[in-house]
Amino acid sequence: MQNKVSGLIENIFIYTFLIAISLFMMLPFLWMLSTSFKLPEDVFGLPPQIIPQNPTLQSYEFLLTEKNILRIVLNTFLIASGATIIRLLFCAMAGFAFAKYRFPGQRTLFAFVLGTMLIPGAVTLIPLFILLRNFGMIDTLWSLILPGAANAFGIFFLRQYLLGLNTELLEAARIDGAGEFGIFFRIILPIIRPGLISLGLIFFMASWNDYFGPLVFLKSPENFTLPLAIRTFEGAAGLTAYNTQMAMAVISIVPLLIIFLVFQNRIVDGITAGAVKG
Repeated sequence: MQNKVSGLIENIFIYTFLIAISLFMMLPFLWMLSTSFKLPEDVFGLPPQIIPQNPTLQSYEFLLTEKNILRIVLNTFLIASGATIIRLLFCAMAGFAFAKYRFPGQRTLFAFVLGTMLIPGAVTLIPLFILLRNFGMIDTLWSLILPGAANAFGIFFLRQYLLGLNTELLEAARIDGAGEFGIFFRIILPIIRPGLISLGLIFFMASWNDYFGPLVFLKSPENFTLPLAIRTFEGAAGLTAYNTQMAMAVISIVPLLIIFLVFQNRIVDGITAGAVKG
């Protein structure tokens, strides 16, 4: 009986501690949400107020009517979706080749692919900018969709995922007359769908939150993404309107929050499945 009581007290202490830590970590998000519903003069009011005394949708109305926030959200979605689809396709093809084909220099080439993960992005920024400029892609959404299509991490992740696939299944498909592309699209992609979902969510969230890329390659405000629009936003007389800026931040984080809550189990399962193979 005493052991049960002590165990219960211990569990209460642990859960209380975890809840307190969770609330502390949520405080910046609560403050962001609260500020987005405040008037400008109430943002820095004393004492600070988590729940606004005079809640208003003024910031969101301003973004919809004056800042064309829907166009900015659409730009961000198109870039994140396009980059994710292209990366998944190329990474799956490369991962399949490294996992199930044998060719001269395979190990060396795979080591080279992994070695590119050690190269800082700033090193390739100038050559990439010149290349995109020569192709006329600067200040277009394509400048953020096409680069990085063959992602080293994605190739490694899907290669590890495919190493555990039974080769006899592929041989049986070849005997039945299936071509290599048919095997890839009709057999490989359905089998690795959990891994593709996990990797796709990682790619999507990384592209959605990317700030440095849009800062370098985008110039026109009509092409801005949410992270860039938040950073460059100015209110009246060149002053930062923090309530409106926080409203933009809320709009930016809500889609990612929904995606994470819906697919969090698939993210963990896909990453775990890929990690224990090979």
